Amino acid sequence: MKALLTGREREISTLKKALTSNEAEMISVIGRRRVGKTFLIQSVYQQEIAFEISGLQYADKSDQLRNFQQRMRTAFPALTERPMPKDWLDAFFQLTQALDATDDGKTRRVIFFDEVPWLATHKGKFLMGLSYFWNSWAVRRNIVIVICGSAASWMIKKILRDKGGLHNRVTRRIRLHPFNLTETRAYLTARHINMNERQLLLLYMAMGGIPHYLKEVEPGESAAQAIDRICFSEDGLLRDEFSALYPALFDQSEVHVRVIRALAKTQQGYDRQQLIKETGTPDGGYLSRVLDELHESGFITSYPIYGKKKKGTRYRLTDQYSSFYLRFIEPNNYGGTGSFMAISQTHTYKSWCGYAFETVALQHIEKIKEALKISGLYTQATTFYQSSNNETPGAQIDLLLDRNDGLINLIETKFHETPFPVDQKVVGQLIKKQSVFQQATATRKQISWVVLAATGAVATPHSLGIVDHYLSADIFFSGQEK
Repeated sequence: MKALLTGREREISTLKKALTSNEAEMISVIGRRRVGKTFLIQSVYQQEIAFEISGLQYADKSDQLRNFQQRMRTAFPALTERPMPKDWLDAFFQLTQALDATDDGKTRRVIFFDEVPWLATHKGKFLMGLSYFWNSWAVRRNIVIVICGSAASWMIKKILRDKGGLHNRVTRRIRLHPFNLTETRAYLTARHINMNERQLLLLYMAMGGIPHYLKEVEPGESAAQAIDRICFSEDGLLRDEFSALYPALFDQSEVHVRVIRALAKTQQGYDRQQLIKETGTPDGGYLSRVLDELHESGFITSYPIYGKKKKGTRYRLTDQYSSFYLRFIEPNNYGGTGSFMAISQTHTYKSWCGYAFETVALQHIEKIKEALKISGLYTQATTFYQSSNNETPGAQIDLLLDRNDGLINLIETKFHETPFPVDQKVVGQLIKKQSVFQQATATRKQISWVVLAATGAVATPHSLGIVDHYLSADIFFSGQEK
């Protein structure tokens, strides 16, 4: 099935504006592995790309330069072949000469450097060559340079925050996120795959909104059939994707994986001290770098704990595939086709669905705000955690919307097969959580409870005056894709 460019309206608009501007442009595109960065650039600029090169994973400078020479042959077949570049500075000399020789003075051309973190090998001086290429040649030409990379933290540090020759040279920035549920539905519909919202939610909780994963779904499949085939069959794409995912993004990725494995074990998330204990990683700058890299690449999310200004950050695994893999695929790696059909009936899976649904809610905060009609308000999304002791009970609230109009929405999420009744037992739990929250934080803001249930929440006489809003997963599919 031919791939289609679906959604990405804002990103497409940014790329097209760069193409029609009157100045040289340098665009950085950041996004995790498999999110569709290369496909986006090639789709929008398919007629304008004059030269394109993608870095080779695990290759040294010599291999990267051989790759460059081959790409030059492909891009400029009519020109006399140049010798193998001695270094990256020589390579960029050759590129400028080839571009000058083929310039018609009218056509806006695009130069696309993909997976730049792989091109910029240790001591390879690729960035020095790129800096020369931009400052000494491209800035005075009718040119668009696109710099793309999956290692988000590397791109931010080495490109966006560079203090050398590339300082403040990036003219436009694109951060490509996974699809939300609205975009996921649009993507699958464009591929003639029609699932109802329940099926889409189940699929999304296992795979997330990664286009490269979603394109494996076939027409007519249920979510369970698709998950079983893609994740558990011998040839399934996601059966062993995890082993390649983190090494492709991070040097010395062992600690990154330890952090991911630790966070996969908890539904509450961990603070820094807990992560140090669980991973055996010493406190310090290296751990900070690992957490920053995982956060910037979209695998974990950090949330401030309401009322705790110092050491008040909690980390949570929010990459759906990693969570699903560690909980179900890895322990059942030899189960083969049919494994998920059995797994989906277990209490462990049904309990995990509650956690996965919370993650979906955390990733769709803007949709929740739309449903509450507070999109225009400044709102900080936080969490609350209070451990119990001999004097005070403990409580956890996974999502709070702290609003600047004097109100706090406390959000309770539930994953149920049928509409969820907010009965006397549930109301008692909410009242207890609110009491602990108000005593621990001494907040004077008004409290308003929201119950968000996958198939909808049902008010009861007990919930009147306690719960103000009853929402379902339908809100995640409202409106237009971004």
